[in-house]
Amino acid sequence: MSITIGFDVYGTLIDTAGVTQALKEFAGDRAVEFSTLWREKQLEYSFRRALMQNYVHFGFCTRYALDYCCAALGVDISEQDRAELLAGYRVLPPFDDAAASLPVLQDQGYRLFAFSNGKPEDVASLLEHSGISSYFEDVVSTDEIKSFKPNPAVYAHFLRRTGATGKEAWLISGNPFDVIGAASAGMRAAWVRRSPQAIFDPWEIEPTLTIGSLSELADGIRGM
Repeated sequence: MSITIGFDVYGTLIDTAGVTQALKEFAGDRAVEFSTLWREKQLEYSFRRALMQNYVHFGFCTRYALDYCCAALGVDISEQDRAELLAGYRVLPPFDDAAASLPVLQDQGYRLFAFSNGKPEDVASLLEHSGISSYFEDVVSTDEIKSFKPNPAVYAHFLRRTGATGKEAWLISGNPFDVIGAASAGMRAAWVRRSPQAIFDPWEIEPTLTIGSLSELADGIRGM
C-alpha cells in the first residue's frame, strides 16, 4: 500500500519565526525573545487545554499567548496592532526546503496530508498563501475532534481520516513533542532537525528517522 505522510504545519512546513520582523516595531531588540516566548506559550496553552479537556480552537491559544507575552515582557501593543499580528499568523512564510521537497514526494507516489493543530480553514489559507497547497490530498486538523497534539486520539483521528495504518503512516515534524506523540501512538515519525543546536527530548522514545532538511525525507523513508 502507498505510504501516507502527515506533515505538521507550524514549525515544520511553515516558519513561525516569520512574525519576528513585525514584532520589531513593538519589541525592538527583544523581538526574537518575544517571538520565541509567544510560540512556547502558544504550545503550552494547547497542551493544557487538551489535558483539561477544555477546548478552544488554536487561534485562541495564539491570542492568549500573545497577551501573556505583552504582560511578561512589558510590551504595550494596541488591540488593533494585536489583531494585525494575529492576522500575520495566516501569512507566515514556508521553510525554503518545503516547496522543493513536496513535489518530489508527490511524484514518488506518497500520499501527502497537512496535519495540524490549526483550524482547517486557517491551515488551508496558510498553505495556499505559501504556494504549497496543491501537493496535499487534504488538511487533517485536530479541531475536528476538539483536542490538540500530542493527545493520542488526534493521531488515531489522522489514521482514520486518511485510511492508513500505523505501519504505513509517517508523521513529519520539527517539533519533538509531536514526533514522540506520533511514535507513542504507533506511527512512524521523522524529526526535522534543521538546527544542529536543536535537542530531542531525552525520553525512551526516539524518532524513526532524523533529517536535517525535508530534502532528505524521500531517501530517508526509502532507506528504512
